[in-house]
Amino acid sequence: MLSDREKQVLDFEGSWWLYPGPKDRAIREQLTMSATRYYQILRRLIDSPAALAHAPLTVKRLRRLREERKTADMVETLEQWDPGHR
Repeated sequence: MLSDREKQVLDFEGSWWLYPGPKDRAIREQLTMSATRYYQILRRLIDSPAALAHAPLTVKRLRRLREERKTADMVETLEQWDPGHR
């Protein structure tokens, strides 16, 4: 079960672009927390079944982005060790 705060974080992540200005500022103004705290909560929620049930599109998008970053990091590491691996 998600707390009200966790639901707020997920809901904000699904619509933050609707707020004017930088995302960090909107986090402070709308959620009254630091961006660091916001991202800590969000990272923890990515693998939560309750979060997936509450905001499936947002959680699936975040999971996809995480996997893309992991893949890019692995490719970069391979290129550093073996530049001709392709």
